[in-house]
Amino acid sequence: MTQATDTAREVTVTQADLPLACPLPDAPLWARHPRVFLDVVDGGEARCPYCGTRYRYSGEKPHGHH
Repeated sequence: MTQATDTAREVTVTQADLPLACPLPDAPLWARHPRVFLDVVDGGEARCPYCGTRYRYSGEKPHGHH
């Protein structure tokens, strides 16, 4: 019996990557799943519910519209 290994990736994103959607545009066709938008700004990280990729936000938080 073989053990399953965690194949999820960790990706660091910045303000330039917002709004963040998984899968990323450079994902290979075989690895694509339905597109889901993730909020990484408030909590500092988010995990895709489909593939398990963990996105970590780095840098200054974006300023809201007034």
